Amino acid sequence: MERIETTLPGVYIIEPKVFGDHRGYFTEIWSTAAWEHQGFHFRFVQDNESFTAKKGTVRGIHFQQEPMAQAKVVRVVQGAVMDVAVDLRKGSPHYGQWVGVELTAENHRQLLLPRGFGHGFVTLSEDVIFLYKVDNPYCPDCDRSIRFDDPFIGVDWGVSDPILSTKDQNAPLLKDSDCNFVFKGENL
Repeated sequence: MERIETTLPGVYIIEPKVFGDHRGYFTEIWSTAAWEHQGFHFRFVQDNESFTAKKGTVRGIHFQQEPMAQAKVVRVVQGAVMDVAVDLRKGSPHYGQWVGVELTAENHRQLLLPRGFGHGFVTLSEDVIFLYKVDNPYCPDCDRSIRFDDPFIGVDWGVSDPILSTKDQNAPLLKDSDCNFVFKGENL
């Protein structure tokens, strides 16, 4: 596997090795030893899957508050998305900045988001199956959202009239949220 830095320190694109022939392909999705060799030390406890039927659907910007914050590794099994990570750590030199990465079933890329970052994606195709590997279980009391169109963050989702959940339509702006992430240095 190869790890590729993004413009946000701590957020990485992961490109696994893919071996293919006339029958199809094989790729290793997760190996504790391989990830530790790359300097990543996570204990993932839960895998989640979402299905999104329509192109132009935005999911996010989502996160879990401390003490149940989550690091995530995300990937697409079917379809294509632009995946977004947003630095939500107060005091970070990158606070409110975002990075977008295209994840597709064909490119096999994964995105690693450490704790302290919000996450969202917009579907670039119909019938998207999206997988999340997280290092803390879901906690409804810690579940939070930031408005997808927060002007302070300024994510360019590439859609003018996105399909949204009620939760995402009613999410607060970052300045009005109770997000409790604090920057503790670049060593995540």
